Amino acid sequence: MRSKPETIANVSVKEYCFSKKQIQGVVEASQFKWNFIWSFNKGLLTVNPSLGRALIEDALLRFLLKKDYELEAGNEYKFTISAKF
Repeated sequence: MRSKPETIANVSVKEYCFSKKQIQGVVEASQFKWNFIWSFNKGLLTVNPSLGRALIEDALLRFLLKKDYELEAGNEYKFTISAKF
């Protein structure tokens, strides 16, 4: 039986600003690295650069929606993506 493809994504929260209702950070998976801004009051996620963004955007949004109240600036987190890249 073949194992399911997966990639571990590492999330580093750089800033959590409750007055702006934003989380800023970096997410890395495989050889890719993106900066993100999660405007949680608007439900808006911005991921840059655009190269490979489609690979991470949905998985990162699900992670942030699930964990946003647990996240703290300066901490690092991991989640698994059900794809290999």
